[in-house]
Parts: sequence; C-alpha cells; structure tokens
Amino acid sequence: MALPADHELYDPTAVGPRVRALREAMSLSLRELALRCGVSSAMLSQVERGETSPTLHVAARIAAGLELRLSQLLRLDEAGSVTIVRSGERRVGGNAGRGHRVEVLTAPNPGQRAELSLHTLAAGAATGGSGDPPMHEAGSRETALVEAGAVVLACDGQRYELAAGDCVTFDADLPHHFENPGPGDARLLAVVSAGLRRS
Repeated sequence: MALPADHELYDPTAVGPRVRALREAMSLSLRELALRCGVSSAMLSQVERGETSPTLHVAARIAAGLELRLSQLLRLDEAGSVTIVRSGERRVGGNAGRGHRVEVLTAPNPGQRAELSLHTLAAGAATGGSGDPPMHEAGSRETALVEAGAVVLACDGQRYELAAGDCVTFDADLPHHFENPGPGDARLLAVVSAGLRRS
C-alpha cells in the first residue's frame, strides 16, 4: 500500500530528505539504519534520493529504526512547517521554592532534536533539583548563553564562572548544574541538542 498522497500535511517529496537528515542526526550510516529497521540499504538510498516513495509498511519500519512513530516521520501530527509558541503558552517548570524557574520556549513537536529554554535563578539558587528537567539523553550537547547576572557551571567535577554575555557548550549527558552566586537574579538561555556529542 502506498503512502496517503491526499493527506493535506503529507508531502511525499519531503520523506527522503527527512529520513536522511534524521539518520545523519543520529550519526547512523545507511547500513546501520538498514540493520535497525530491516530495510535494505539500497531501498533506503532510493528513498533518501527521492527515487521511490516507500510503502506504509516500509515507512513504518524506517520510522521504527529512527525511533519515531510513522506519524512523526511523515510529520502528520504537526501543524505545519512553522510553529510559534506565544509568551503565554510556554511550558513552565523548575522549583520556585528553591529559586529556579524554567520556561521551555520551543513547542513539544514529535521527533524534535533540540529544545530551547529560559532559566531564571535567584541568588544562591541552582538547577538540578526536584521539578527540574531530567538528565539529558546520551549524546546530548547543551549550549547556554548568560543573559543577565553571573552563574557557575559545575560540569563533570569542574567549575566554570560565566558572566553576562558569556556562552558555553558542553556534553549535557555528564553530571552538571548551574549555580547563581548572587547577589541578584541570573538569567540564561539553554539549547539542548540530542545525539550530537563529539566522540
């Protein structure tokens, strides 16, 4: 059975480039993805180059190999190519009692490989407590920009002092947290990208 060409959000020409981009983001070769999903390397190559449109069965197997649902691979459950999160629609977390507020600025789109968040730390507060986001998946990288105040990044047993305007990138699957030594509030933007750790 061929993929549904009549679905208003389904673009058959986008499947191949999306498969390739997702495969490369996971640092998988064609052969590795073929082994994970049970589809031949030749078929995967044809799909990626747009030479063939996969059947639903093949697309579902490719999606499984990429650790996605079929609807995520085909982007059938997304609202389109542009997603806006208004300031009043942000997901809010952290622990106000401990002086940490986190606002997730990106939409929770399926298959999304990066997340942008805004952290506000009161003087003496730190990230990494109850109510904070969980430890990041293996291979994640984080980039943080200090917007206001000063923070200390404690990462894998080392401490790094950061002032307003400083930007840091590190392996986010290592034990880490940010601290605000004070005296005022500190604010930082953080982008976590999945599966991008350097070898």
